[in-house]
Order: sequence, then structure tokens, then C-alpha cells
Amino acid sequence: MREMKDSGIEWIGNIPATWERFKIKNVISSIGSGTTPTSSNIDYYNSEDICWIQSGDLYNTSYISNTVVSLSAKALHLSALQIYAAPFIVVAMYGASVGNIAISTIDACSNQACCCIKPDNNNDLKFMYYWLSMCKIDFLSQSIGGGQPNISQSKIKNQFYYRPQLSEQKVIANFLDSKCSEIDAISADIQKEIETLEQYKRSVITEAVTKGLNPDAEMKDSGIGYIGIIPNHWVVEKIKYHLKYRGNRNPGNVQVLSVYREYGVVPKDSRDDNHNVTSEDTSNYRYVRVGDFVINKMKAWQGSMAISDYEGIVSPAYYVYEFSDEDFNKKYFHYLLRNKMYATEFLRVSGGIRVGQWDLSAYDFENTMVPIPPIGEQKKIAAFLDAKSTEINLLIGEKKRQLEVLDSYKKSLIYEYVTGKKEVSVQN
Repeated sequence: MREMKDSGIEWIGNIPATWERFKIKNVISSIGSGTTPTSSNIDYYNSEDICWIQSGDLYNTSYISNTVVSLSAKALHLSALQIYAAPFIVVAMYGASVGNIAISTIDACSNQACCCIKPDNNNDLKFMYYWLSMCKIDFLSQSIGGGQPNISQSKIKNQFYYRPQLSEQKVIANFLDSKCSEIDAISADIQKEIETLEQYKRSVITEAVTKGLNPDAEMKDSGIGYIGIIPNHWVVEKIKYHLKYRGNRNPGNVQVLSVYREYGVVPKDSRDDNHNVTSEDTSNYRYVRVGDFVINKMKAWQGSMAISDYEGIVSPAYYVYEFSDEDFNKKYFHYLLRNKMYATEFLRVSGGIRVGQWDLSAYDFENTMVPIPPIGEQKKIAAFLDAKSTEINLLIGEKKRQLEVLDSYKKSLIYEYVTGKKEVSVQN
């Protein structure tokens, strides 16, 4: 057992007595960020010239091998951009991926939300990557900003860093590569199982809301391409005949709500992954009652709409509707419009220039055609889907808990070895 010493940092604890203490800024050859070229100039974008890293490129990955957006050489010459030579470490400083860390295996520049780091020759890149990954919680705990946490480049530069000799850094990094790869492979298999269950749930919902529950029912062409065939006794009508737009403003003393495609309408402060900033002035926010139908018009194509179980307010960028027809079951409608076929249709009729946020107009939404069974059948379909969704969601929940256990184990493994509390044995 090797001799240990107090690191002087509570969350790090003891480290090997021979390890040296530095700040990140003292063990790197370069650190920097980038910028966003003027979005209105199309000559800067959608070229194959230069990969451009944004914080979203760091989501759920350890390696960046490609980027969603690329820039032209013209953008590089006219902007404060620098190409970093691979490999290098990237830290997301703000945005939905704040605190995420990855290694870029491609030459690339970045926007202002990313910090790009190259260690010097005395420091192994992989070891530093694992060290910074361990520091994520510390980064976030000391982040700045109100509604959306930010990690400053200064914080990264001044982050404490303990290291052994370069040869031991490499041994530790190689060991963690091997172990983390094993964990990641198991996690990937579980994630595929989750995706299969999700796909099965979607198929069950699609079948029920378009074909009903009677497999022997006589069918007819709905006359609407994205709906297809429906039971003979069903009708197809526009949404506006069953919903009424509500533009009531904030009455005061109610909570702020958000709409997720996965969770529906929830209190905004009930989740820690919502980094949208609530306006200081919420007087123009829309009032939502229990039972109202709420739509995020910019993400309707992703299924971001649901019946609300809460009273509250939502951003003016949302639509709020009440049901005007007692012969229309809310739950049936909930399952119907969150279906993939409608997400595709809403994407088709939505417009806008901002990538990933296509604006669905109230007119296009209200004139969308929907299949409508008799009210009694709607209730049966809704009850069937409630039971079936609960059954599938329980299975998905168990798989997600397995992922959480694996993620916790992986973090613990990195912490134990990158701080020297456990030593890589010869047989490993």
C-alpha cells in the first residue's frame, strides 16, 4: 500500500504522496474557445471545409468524430476562429450540455460555448480527460449565471490537477479506457433494449389510435395520406372543431410549466435539465388550467404537446387550448397527437429558419385532420393505452435504473483511479 497525503480539497480527499499538484493552466500547451459567425450569411455555413464544434456535439458521447454543422474557409478568415489540431479535449461551458467533456478526434474550431484544451508533453491527454470528467460536478457546483449555469474558461484554467509521472498517467488512462469501454458496451446494449421498447410502445399507440382495438373491424381509406385506413364507422375532422384556443394571460401566483415530449406538461422547477430562462416579466405568459392542451409550437414536430395535470403558466411561445367538445376524450386525443405520424405532419407544415425550432402556426395546427371514433370507443382505446403504456414504461424504467447503476459505477471507477486511491495492478 503506497503512502497517501491530504490533497487539501475535500471532494478529492487523499492522493498518493508522490503525485504533484498543479492548476490546469500550468500543464497545457493551449486553451481557447471560438465564436459563432454571423448566422445570416449563408456563405459561412453548410460547407465541408471546417468542422465546427458546438456544445450539443458533446451530448452523450466521449469522442467527437464529426460535427452537426460545418463552416466554410471564408468564415474562418472573417471570424475570430482557430482550428485546433486533433486530438484535444473539449468542455461545454454552457447550453444544455454544460459540463460535458469529450475528446475531439478531428481537427476543428468551436463556438463560444466550448473550451478546447491541449495538454503539454508531460501530461497524457486521456488521463487529463478522465481527470476533467471527474471534475464535472465541481464545475457545475461553482457555475455562474441564473437560469442557465455557465462554466467560465477561468474556472477551467484554475481547476486543480494532480498527476503522477507520465508513464503512470498512461497506465491509468489505458486501464480506464478498457474498463469504461466494457461498461459503455453493456450500457449500449441496454440502451438498445430501451429503444426497442419505446418503438414497440409507439407502434401499439399508432395501431390503437388509427385502427382501433377490434382487429376484425371493416376498414376504409381515411382520405388523408398520413392517417391511412381507419374503421368504417370512424370519421375524420379538423382539430379546430374540438379544441378552442385560450389566450388568457398570467393571473399571478401560479407556477411556471414546461412541456417535454417524454414527460408532457410538468412544473419547470421539477427538472434540472431545463436550461431555458424564465423571463423576468411573466405578465404575457399563457395561463394553463388542469385539463388544457399545451403545445410548444417550435417543437411540435418532436411531440412536445400534452394534456396538463397542473395549473400554471407557460411561455408566450406555447399554444394553450381547451376542449370544446364533450364527445371528445382528452386522453385519446393526447395519445393521438403525440403520435409519430403527427410529429411528421407537423414538421411538414412548420416553417422557420432556426435549425431545430420550426414554428407551427395555430392555423396549420387547427386545420390538421384527425380520426375520431365514437366517444365510448375513444375511452376504451385510452384505457387500453394507459394500461399498456404503464406496463412498457415499467420495463423501460427498470432498464434506465440499470443504466444509472452502470453510470454511477463508471464515475466511481474514474474517481478511484484518477485520484490514485486505487492502483492499477500488474495483472490489469
